[in-house]
Amino acid sequence: MTTEKMIRSGVTVGGWTLGSRVLGLLRDIVLANTVGASAGADAFFVAFKIPNFLRRLFGEGAFAQAFVPVFTETREKEGDQSVKLLIDQVAGRLGLILIAISILGILLAPWIAKLFAPGFSDDPEKLTLTADLLRWTFPYLGFICFVAFAGGILNSIGRFAVPAATPLFLNLSLIGSALFLAPLISPSVLGLAIGVAIAGVVQLIIQIPPLMAAGLLPKPSLLADHPGVSKILKLMIPALFGVSVSQINLLLDTVLASLLVSGSVSWLYYSDRLMELPLGVIAIAISTVILPKLSRDFAQGDNTASHQTQSWAVWVVLVLGLPCAAVLAVFGELILATLFQYGAMTVQDIEASSLSLMAYSIGLPAFMLIKVLAPHYFAHQDTKTPVKIGVIAMASNMVFNLILVWSLEHVGLALATSLSAWVNALLLLRGLHQRGWYEVRQPPWRPAAQVILAILVMVQVAWWAPSSASLEDVSLYGRMSWTSVLLFTSGFLYLITLRLVGIRYTSLLMPPAAR
Repeated sequence: MTTEKMIRSGVTVGGWTLGSRVLGLLRDIVLANTVGASAGADAFFVAFKIPNFLRRLFGEGAFAQAFVPVFTETREKEGDQSVKLLIDQVAGRLGLILIAISILGILLAPWIAKLFAPGFSDDPEKLTLTADLLRWTFPYLGFICFVAFAGGILNSIGRFAVPAATPLFLNLSLIGSALFLAPLISPSVLGLAIGVAIAGVVQLIIQIPPLMAAGLLPKPSLLADHPGVSKILKLMIPALFGVSVSQINLLLDTVLASLLVSGSVSWLYYSDRLMELPLGVIAIAISTVILPKLSRDFAQGDNTASHQTQSWAVWVVLVLGLPCAAVLAVFGELILATLFQYGAMTVQDIEASSLSLMAYSIGLPAFMLIKVLAPHYFAHQDTKTPVKIGVIAMASNMVFNLILVWSLEHVGLALATSLSAWVNALLLLRGLHQRGWYEVRQPPWRPAAQVILAILVMVQVAWWAPSSASLEDVSLYGRMSWTSVLLFTSGFLYLITLRLVGIRYTSLLMPPAAR
């Protein structure tokens, strides 16, 4: 894959991801209007977050990062027949594991709910509701991990559109369930949980046509004579932890938030959802396209190409990630009020969510760096180093949590997650440098200063941003119009200032250090 094709693929993935995230925000608007930050909302968000966390940990995280390099190596060195054998045998093993996990999740739902939301134990009705919802949301894990498997195959052969578009169907299913199914069921959040299960089935079905067209539709086999199967399992065990430390930290936030005042879980959910928009559109899109490229560079022994790829990814995070973090920190309350302050969502809920969003925004560039640095280790089939770094990051998160939660409550949990993300990102960068896989040959002090100057100019627009309280009686159209004008103006100022201080927009295609 040439650099130009990689960038085009990144734009494709980013475009579909942007559509999915925008639809996800629409979904959250519907949820906020329907359930707000109520006890039922807390129960649903916990019941949805547990299988969703396991999906990111197992499917998109560990499995994808272990599978893609082995798939690429097998395809480069052994040909299509060996690749098909590998896919069939992996599908058989994966299916067996996922069926077992799903059955256990359904049977052990009350204990899982108690484990991940211990604060709900003081409210037996809330705990029981969470367990009932888990029985519907847990099967989603099995379906979506197979979706991640199919996406790994398609991404490895350069077909990114269908995997990138797949999350749209989760959002569509939840919106449809909230509008049409939830009003017919009591409690209404049960309709949302059923919508999650439906989404898993739909997302798996749409993977079948492109796999058939590529001649790579798996036929599950329990044989294990392909050496790639054991290699994937060996790489996957440490990767289960290494690539998903940030998700583990966010889940720990949910556990501790369940011990705080009612609504804390929901406040963290809404602020995290807003942070996911730039993270998905920029960092996840980049990491999706660079992993096959880095894996191919490693298989071919092309260190120069892998350095250029990594330099480009880090540069894009610097130029696009830092202003996104500033926008969430400065305009967070306005954006949250515009999107969610309707129906069951109060001004106090928006103010509480904006404070945790501000804390999360501090770590957004670090979350992005983790996403674009970790693939370099997996391309070299090194999953142990990210594990060691992940252990350090998770331990630091717990320390930060214990220090900050008592005085800052749910905001302290978000801040602790951000600080541990920086620990994780900096250790990943240092590890790449020590191994000679990637090094910052020229410290980017000058371009970093230029970007920061542009950000300072951009945020001056915040003086005109209204508070959530002043928007309470403003219509949706009025809020959207005012917010769009402010965000467009701030973005325009950022881009103009970047150009005036000497940064060319073409550098997003290839950073100066990689030319």
